[in-house]
Amino acid sequence: MEENRMIKLGIYTMKDTAIALLHFLVVCSLLSLVCVITPELLAGETIGQWVWFGKAVLFSIGCIVAVCLLQLFDGSSRKKMLSFSCFSACVSWSLILLGGIEAVWGLRQLYGFSASGHFRYALTGSFFNPGPYAGYLAMVLPVCLHHYMQFGTWKWVNASLKLEKVAAGVVGVLILCVLPATMSRSAWVAAVIGCVWVIYMHRDRRKWNILWRRYKKRYISYGIGIFFVLIVGGAGAFFLKPDSALGRLFLWKITCQAITKYPWGCDKGFAFAYGEAQEAYFSQGDYAEWEERVAGSPEYAFNEYLELILTQGPVICIMLIVITLACLWAGTQFRRYGVCGAIIALLIFSFSSYPMHLPAFIVAYVCLLLACGIGDIIAKPVVLSACLIIWIGGFHGKWQREKDACRDWVNARMLYHAGAYAAANAAYDKLYPQLREKGIFLFECGHSLHKAGFYNESNKYLDKALVYCADPMILNVIGKNYQALRCYHWAEELLLASVHRLPGRIYPYYLLAKLYAEPEFLNREKFEEMKRIVLMKAPKIHSTAIEEMRREVEEIAKELEK
Repeated sequence: MEENRMIKLGIYTMKDTAIALLHFLVVCSLLSLVCVITPELLAGETIGQWVWFGKAVLFSIGCIVAVCLLQLFDGSSRKKMLSFSCFSACVSWSLILLGGIEAVWGLRQLYGFSASGHFRYALTGSFFNPGPYAGYLAMVLPVCLHHYMQFGTWKWVNASLKLEKVAAGVVGVLILCVLPATMSRSAWVAAVIGCVWVIYMHRDRRKWNILWRRYKKRYISYGIGIFFVLIVGGAGAFFLKPDSALGRLFLWKITCQAITKYPWGCDKGFAFAYGEAQEAYFSQGDYAEWEERVAGSPEYAFNEYLELILTQGPVICIMLIVITLACLWAGTQFRRYGVCGAIIALLIFSFSSYPMHLPAFIVAYVCLLLACGIGDIIAKPVVLSACLIIWIGGFHGKWQREKDACRDWVNARMLYHAGAYAAANAAYDKLYPQLREKGIFLFECGHSLHKAGFYNESNKYLDKALVYCADPMILNVIGKNYQALRCYHWAEELLLASVHRLPGRIYPYYLLAKLYAEPEFLNREKFEEMKRIVLMKAPKIHSTAIEEMRREVEEIAKELEK
């Protein structure tokens, strides 16, 4: 009898272990897209991660079905079969595992054992640049800290809890070894605030109150000292990369001006609205020298809240903030401080970066919100719904076709850069249905057609590119097309728009100088003004191309003097 009882106990233990493992695989497979890299695609392209996510959701459904079958044979109730009681733990440990992989990945890059994802940076992890990589590590660090602190003193925990404590501590140390090397100030601040919040929530309230009453004055003086240290540290962080910080401030300023024009959201997207706003700002002429120096043509607002208001309107932004705060409150009530700390770190990081444009952060954000409490009830139905939407709705097929098109785009680019414009145009035309919402692709199509002499067709693509990209180079090529078509007034209008969008660039002034030297549109006064700017304006980055433009303008001036 005793032997039979031990066998049954062993079977039940194996079932519980298998169920726990399958639950972990459900979550880990969804979050594992962060480690997916696609070197065969263009740098920074994330469509491969979405393709992986579609497959991961299908795999997760298989794991959920297996869990339900095991629980059915075990005689579990329907409520237990549909619930996901360990969802928060699965999310936490999946993030710790993936954070450890990313930290080791970064260390290998630092010491030259792995290639970086960007030629300019030595440290990127599985990402394209160190900014999002640092943000991901900053998001994971509070989770590690929570699991290290939650079991209390080392000598009072059992062997399995000690193993968890060691694992969380090791991953946390690995992250701390890598995070400073990323040079991401946004991630540093996010990590500090997230970890401070976890430490505060783990405080012993009874001891805290006693110590506060006893050493109140000392703690106040410590607080003032820490405040001044933070001010000095903030100033140091600013002067570490001042142009980068000023660039963010200017970017937010222009984004706010764009919001005033589109108070209920711009359906054409961020790039279109931002490009318009920056062009209008510089056209007024009342701007500081440093603003011209730091201005650019960004793809993102580097502030998820401002970009969400600009593109979707304030109502959607407020709704998402309310949902997030409600989940944080629920997570605090359930004492899931690690998950809440990760959300707080992500929210802080979103103030000065673009995590919600990357699949890894989007999926992690949804999982973290669910892990605050509601995921225990609806996680399985959510995964099932995601599978139905992705596969029955045709999203996975769309992602796969886009990925294949991006792979073919690499070959088309080789033709484009080699000057084989006829072949490139044919390749671009085939890829257009799948890549028609990518600004860089549309620009290349338009520029290739421009080089081949198809000016009207070129403008059709470039006009569409302006919706998805704020780069004034698009305006330059449209202006050159109109000049070739002898529509000189339109050419002038487009080139002046390019000047106003980024006045720090010399190239549009050079194009205007050539335009004003056209015999049919000759304007010596305006030519002399553009010539003076081309010759005298200090470039942001000096290059041989600038010297060639200056020589050509001088030669044109000599020809006009004859």
